[in-house]
Amino acid sequence: MLTESINELRWNPLIGSWIIVSSKREKRPWRKGLCPFCPGRPETGEGWDVIVLDNKFPALKVDAVVSTTSRDIYKVKEGYGYCKVVVETTEHEGDLDSIPFKNLIKYLEVLTDETRKICKDKKIKYVFPFRNKGKEIGVSLTHPHSQIYALSFIPPRIRVELKNMKKYYEEYGECLLGKIIDIEKGEKKRVLYENEEYIAFLPFYAMWPYEVHIYPKKHYSSLIDLNDSSRRFLADVIKIIVAGYNSLFSFSLPYIMVFHQKPCRGDFDFFHFHIEFYPVHRDENKMKFPAGIERGAWTFTYDGLPEERALELRKALFRASKRMKKNGYKPLGVFY
Repeated sequence: MLTESINELRWNPLIGSWIIVSSKREKRPWRKGLCPFCPGRPETGEGWDVIVLDNKFPALKVDAVVSTTSRDIYKVKEGYGYCKVVVETTEHEGDLDSIPFKNLIKYLEVLTDETRKICKDKKIKYVFPFRNKGKEIGVSLTHPHSQIYALSFIPPRIRVELKNMKKYYEEYGECLLGKIIDIEKGEKKRVLYENEEYIAFLPFYAMWPYEVHIYPKKHYSSLIDLNDSSRRFLADVIKIIVAGYNSLFSFSLPYIMVFHQKPCRGDFDFFHFHIEFYPVHRDENKMKFPAGIERGAWTFTYDGLPEERALELRKALFRASKRMKKNGYKPLGVFY
C-alpha cells in the first residue's frame, strides 16, 4: 500500500488528454470542525480582506512524486503544478454578490497577479481560476473561496476553444467571440446585462439550464490584459449575475464559475478571454444530472429553450437589482 502522497499525470490515449491523479486528496476534510479560512486560524492569521493560500490537499505539486513509470502507450509523468485557494472575504457566509465590492475588485486583482506570477514558471502552460459554490457541486468547505490550478499542459476544453477561435480568425479576419457578441446584441433575446466593458448573456448554445457567459466587449486575451477600470466593470457584472442567480429561486443557487484565458506562452492573441457560469439546477426542485449521452458522448441535451430560461433570469435580475439598490449598490450598466 502506498503511504506517500502521489501527484501524477496519466495519459488517456482515447481522448488525448492528461488525467490528474492525486492520492492525498481523498483525505481532505468534509465540512466539519473549525473553518480553516476564517480570520485567526493558523492558515490565515489576521489583518487581511482577500488572501491567497496554498491548497493543503493539492492535486498538483512542484515536488510531485509518481507511483509508476511509463510503459508503451500508458504514459505517466509528474503532476507538476500549483493549487491555490483564494479566500474572498473574512465573512464565513456569503457569495460574490454579498461580499464588499472592494473585495470583489481585489479578488480579480489577486487572480491577475497570481496568473502573472505563476506564468513565469517555464513548466507551467496554463493557469485556470475557478469557483465552486454549494454542496451540490461537491464543495468541502463553505467559506466563500475560489481556486487556481496551474497546469503543465493546456486542458482539452481550452485546446478546443483555441482551435475554433484560430480557425474563425484565419477564415474571416475577426474574433469569434466578437461575432457572437454582435449576434447576441442584435437578437437581444438572451442578453441579460451590459455595462461599458462587458456583456452577460445566456448563450444560444447553452449546455446547462441557466448557464451564463460574460464576454469583454474589448479584445482581452487574459486576466493580465485587464486594467483597473476593466476589473471594476468585470466586478460589477459578476456581482450582478450572481445576485440574479441568488434571486432566481428561494435559495442561494449553487454554480461553477470558470475563467477561460489564453495559455502562458505562445501566439494566442486571437483568443478572447471570458467567464462561464454553470448552475446545476433546472428548476427550483430539480437538478441537471449529466447522464449517459452527456458523460458517455460529451453531447449535452437541453431541457426547455434557452430564450425561456433567459427570460426567467431577466426577472430574477430585476428582483436582484431592486434589492441591491436598496442596500446601496448602484449597478454600472443596464438590464435587458
